Amino acid sequence: MNFLGNLLWIILGGWISALGWIFTGIIWCCTIIGIPIGLQCFKLASISFNPFGKEVEYGGGAGSFIVNVVWFIFSGIELAIMNAFMGLLLCITIIGLPFGLQFFKIAKLSLAPFGASVVRVE
Repeated sequence: MNFLGNLLWIILGGWISALGWIFTGIIWCCTIIGIPIGLQCFKLASISFNPFGKEVEYGGGAGSFIVNVVWFIFSGIELAIMNAFMGLLLCITIIGLPFGLQFFKIAKLSLAPFGASVVRVE
């Protein structure tokens, strides 16, 4: 079931979210200081390619908080708005509702991705 959901997810716009994460990662990797942030973007692009069967657990400490503040100012707002907008578009129909909820999950992750971990749910 997760495979079918992820396949439909990519068709219905999940690739847009993943490309947003990848593009943001490339921009961050242009600077030496931003390379760890860019690498985290590439890791989180995986949840944008196949979000069904995965959950996000939030945690972290002071280091994660500081990086999340910098992230929120420079990249988080844009990615969150993009994913929330896509989620709203898909929630218009009943069929698109599960996909819209996945976009909202990724929008929340976009605001503070550092200290969060993606776990597979069986």
